[in-house]
Amino acid sequence: MDGVGRKALRLRRLKPSGIRRMFASLRKVPDAISLTLGEPDFSPPEHVLQAFTEAKKQSHYTPNLGIPELREALSRKAKRDYGLSYDPENEIIVTVGGTEAIFLALFATVNPGDEVLIPDPGFVCYEPNVLFAGGTPVAVPLREENGFKHSVEEVRSLITDKSRVMILNFPNNPTGSTLSYDDAAELAKIAVEHDLIVVSDEVYEKILYDGMEHHCLATFPGMRERTIVINSFSKTYAMTGYRVGYAYGPEDLIQAMKLVHQYTAACVNGPAQYAALAALEGSQEPVREMVREFSRRRDLLYSRLNEIEGFECMLPKGAFYVFPNIKAFNMPSEELCDKFLYTAKVATVPGSAFGKYGEGYIRLSYATSYEKLEEALNRLEKASRELLPTS
Repeated sequence: MDGVGRKALRLRRLKPSGIRRMFASLRKVPDAISLTLGEPDFSPPEHVLQAFTEAKKQSHYTPNLGIPELREALSRKAKRDYGLSYDPENEIIVTVGGTEAIFLALFATVNPGDEVLIPDPGFVCYEPNVLFAGGTPVAVPLREENGFKHSVEEVRSLITDKSRVMILNFPNNPTGSTLSYDDAAELAKIAVEHDLIVVSDEVYEKILYDGMEHHCLATFPGMRERTIVINSFSKTYAMTGYRVGYAYGPEDLIQAMKLVHQYTAACVNGPAQYAALAALEGSQEPVREMVREFSRRRDLLYSRLNEIEGFECMLPKGAFYVFPNIKAFNMPSEELCDKFLYTAKVATVPGSAFGKYGEGYIRLSYATSYEKLEEALNRLEKASRELLPTS
């Protein structure tokens, strides 16, 4: 039996993450500046570090749904932030990062052959997880001319009698786009009309700029009972390595997620959960300081990229990515990213890593220092002059 024959058939439609490919390539290029991973370059708040250190002294298995204290704090957060009541005993689950929450949500709701609407460009784990669950991913184009947001007419045209789940992600990775209240209300209305389950990935909810407000999808009429709200401590509190995510949802769906979780991860790292509890209950000023710095970096990238010939960049309103149009270079985004890495020593992510409609763009993360961003932009400007086609 050859190597291909030994692999499960379900893996044949999957390809490695384009983000991780570029990140791994960094090792081949000394002194390269990475604008690849969505990982804040901040340390977790001091009270979080202290709580983790204390909890390390007694690390044991925890309940499948997460430690009660954290679930109770998350219930209070939902009431405070969204005005929604979630029972900490049955309607909240703590997961191994937001990515496991997405995996569990899809495994718990998708039957073989069900169609799942996914944003395109969208986070790289959506399509593979739909395929793992036996579903059929249906790409919903997020077009630049529409501010990288859903077109209501296009969404309606893609719904069939096989449609079961719609994944939404705002603020969006990779584009940084956000939803207005009216935008979110229209998508909620579609979900109710077509009896869709919504998996709403809201991990960047606190990273917003220019006075934008976050609108949790579960708050709209008819949505609480059909929405699984995904969130994480990774982005808001710079806790990526702790791997603590969570989900809110109706009891039947959360308990279904628990069943899958029981037989995979079983439970989340105990000390990390106590650190997450401290993050929720402690001062939120470190979060606000981080967002202010992200805003400063965003403004730098936006202004400089639009001054460099070959780039056209929209101003993102959330998350910590820019997603400039690079069609003027007249080459595939993956090829251009390779050239930027090996000629400019700047690692970026090809838009094609995020779906068919991401081609023609690249993603740059500004979760790195202002000084490194300035140097990266200088390098990209020089390389772009050499890579642009001549007339």
